[in-house]
Amino acid sequence: MISSGETKEAAGGGVGFWYLSSFWSILLIVFSTFYVLLSFFGGEYSPYKDIPALLSVFSFGGLSWSLGSSQDKAKLDKLLAAAAESDGAALLIVGPDREAVYANGAFHRLFPSTGVDGLRVEGGEASISAIASLVHGEASQIELDRLLGSAIEERNDSGEICITTPSGHYEWRGLNVSPIQKFPGYLLVSARDVTARHELEVVRRSEEKLVRDFIDHLPVGFFSSDADGRFIYVNETLANWLGIEPGEQYGDEGLADFIVGDDAKEGTPGKDKEADHGEVLLHGASGGDFSVYLRQSQRTSKSGDFVYSRSVVLRDVAADSGNAVVGFIAHKLKALFDAAPIGIAQMDISGEIVEANMAFTKMLGMGRDQATGKALNEFIKKEDRQDMEVLLSKIVMGTVPAGNFEVRFATKEGREKVSTVYAGCIDDGDGDVSGLMLHFIDTTERKHLEMEFTQSQRIQAVGQLAGGVAHDFNNLLTAMIGFCDLLLGRHGPGDPSFADVMQIKQNANRAANLVRQLLAFSRKQTLQPKVIDVTGAISEMSNLIRRLIGENMEFEIVHGHNLGKVRVDPGQFDQVVINLAVNARDAMPSGGKLTITTRNHILEQPEQRDQDVMPAGDYVLIEVADTGVGISKEDIGSIFEPFFSTKEVGAGTGLGLSTVHGIIHQTGGFIFVDSAPGDGTAFSIFLPCYEGGEEVSEEADSAPEKGIVDLTGVGNILLVEDEDAVRLFAARALTNKGYKVQEAQNAEEALDIIKENKIKIDLIVTDMVMPGMDGYTMVRYIRESHPNIKVILMSGYAEDAIPEEIGTDTTINFMHKPFSLKDLAALVKTVLGEV
Repeated sequence: MISSGETKEAAGGGVGFWYLSSFWSILLIVFSTFYVLLSFFGGEYSPYKDIPALLSVFSFGGLSWSLGSSQDKAKLDKLLAAAAESDGAALLIVGPDREAVYANGAFHRLFPSTGVDGLRVEGGEASISAIASLVHGEASQIELDRLLGSAIEERNDSGEICITTPSGHYEWRGLNVSPIQKFPGYLLVSARDVTARHELEVVRRSEEKLVRDFIDHLPVGFFSSDADGRFIYVNETLANWLGIEPGEQYGDEGLADFIVGDDAKEGTPGKDKEADHGEVLLHGASGGDFSVYLRQSQRTSKSGDFVYSRSVVLRDVAADSGNAVVGFIAHKLKALFDAAPIGIAQMDISGEIVEANMAFTKMLGMGRDQATGKALNEFIKKEDRQDMEVLLSKIVMGTVPAGNFEVRFATKEGREKVSTVYAGCIDDGDGDVSGLMLHFIDTTERKHLEMEFTQSQRIQAVGQLAGGVAHDFNNLLTAMIGFCDLLLGRHGPGDPSFADVMQIKQNANRAANLVRQLLAFSRKQTLQPKVIDVTGAISEMSNLIRRLIGENMEFEIVHGHNLGKVRVDPGQFDQVVINLAVNARDAMPSGGKLTITTRNHILEQPEQRDQDVMPAGDYVLIEVADTGVGISKEDIGSIFEPFFSTKEVGAGTGLGLSTVHGIIHQTGGFIFVDSAPGDGTAFSIFLPCYEGGEEVSEEADSAPEKGIVDLTGVGNILLVEDEDAVRLFAARALTNKGYKVQEAQNAEEALDIIKENKIKIDLIVTDMVMPGMDGYTMVRYIRESHPNIKVILMSGYAEDAIPEEIGTDTTINFMHKPFSLKDLAALVKTVLGEV
């Protein structure tokens, strides 16, 4: 496995050239020295005696050039490794023996348990066989072998395989495999997670299969024809009647080929208006003829050209049966109406539901009697009503013949359904519109998967960006805050520079809060949850909220009785409520009322709202409602997205609500919004009730550090940090407090210091993530010979980004960046046991 400062001999011609040049330079030096000594002791003068000295000069120059090239090569290796780790793509380099030469952290996350850990491998080299061991199913194994075979044959190829995760779940990975030019046998493998798309495809195929099965086994025939009367589709029922194979390949056959007598010449069913409806005689599979009644409609293009027909075939209808025919057709159509797998509702001109089938009433979760006689918009969410009413009005007035739209409505059980609605008018026979026919297709699950897929892609992309930015900023802020502390030690309150230094430090702390907001959005921040009473927490904030919203607005808090306890980070909970209160204030520029309501909410069965599914259980509901301008339908789906804002440029960062969303979800809760233009906005927060016993306050563990007054101490400290500014500040800070500090820029230098140093090291303070060997791996090597050495790990990443192995090691003390001089000195003194 190649680290940031290593490379295999076969991986670079530059390394071989360096070894060759170094070898010849050393050989020339040895030869020249031997020749000079021989000439000296022999005493014999030679006209070429100065040549060896000249060769030595050139040899020393060549050797110096080789050493310089080695340093450049090492620096380039570090740069390339750092770039690969910073890239969000999952990358793997495989050697000729199918052993992994390099794999970045992203590849390890997509293929867990392969042994690959960043730039290092625990327990030996990672191989393709280790990745193959995760593959699920023979088809995926064959696909993996095919991809590797293509790359070995120097052909780029791509495919998708199914793997088994350590938790036992199946996930899909998309792979791109390609040979590396000028390095025979070496392969580059890039990977991506395509699980969500596969799950969406399974749902789509299932829905298509259900609809196809329904149409094929209808008790009536169904077919579709093109503009020339040729079959495009025939259901199984009609195919059996006609004696043809059901499917989608019919050649030039059409219904006219089966019509008996002169009826076949009267027109092409579905194309000519006069042949759209009526009775015809068909020649059947058994050789006999049978009578059918056709009922058809057609699809036309925007220019009015015929595209295809939609035709229903009713069998064994007598021509002279009079009213019996009508009754028979009505009975058949009623059966089709009731048994249809999609919701169908008939509305009158006033908007009331006149008739509804079983699928529609089941979608609403109520009986037919409860649905009919009521206005449709009573079941539709208020933010969708306006668009629906506008389109239906256009259909009734004849502006458009038909249309479709998407609505959300709440079921009787309180669950939210999403449906695509197709609407068309019903005429009374005289050309006047007597009502509307609506077809509802339940797209809740598909919408949920689409939103989940889109959101996961967005969260993953921006989360990776936020995590990387947070790490880099935390290093910078550590240095800024630390050097401010050093300056404040020399420039007290009476010094003219004191105010300037304090301004720098305060703005650095504000930047640190912004970094925490980024981590909150990406759900990677470090939380410190405690069991709290919601009533007390909101009451304590009431005075602050009143000052924030101003005197021109009413403010009311309505507390529920006997509220359950919740387990949240108190500071983050305050931030959530204050952010929502400030948003409410901004939505009421002319004044209004802000109401915060709390109550217990018991959910007896899972409930789906938007893209979230709330599990059954006990919750505490906090509702923050205003009487402001409301949120438009176009914006309501984007309010929780990062950097989205309806405010003027410069008036907001667009991180407020995305931060709220991240905090609530990281806490295990849910947040929903209900709003429409002019009707105000209500945010509903559901936090699960805490059912455990009383917790010991987490502040107790850190109390000794907070109570330290004297931060001076003695001891030998090894400081390992690759960021020069952070290392310089920390070394000066600890030296000023009385400690002897030895510095190392990376883990390799630290190991050399430990090996060569005769002074006992009392404490190691090291960064966790560094080029080459990481801090925790370095500590484990050192503890093999110094088992009792004490350790503090520093990191600019959030604590949940720390591997579980480190988090469960009780001998490791963790310090999150950015930290101040006081934070560092207090923790060092505590760990060394001087408190």
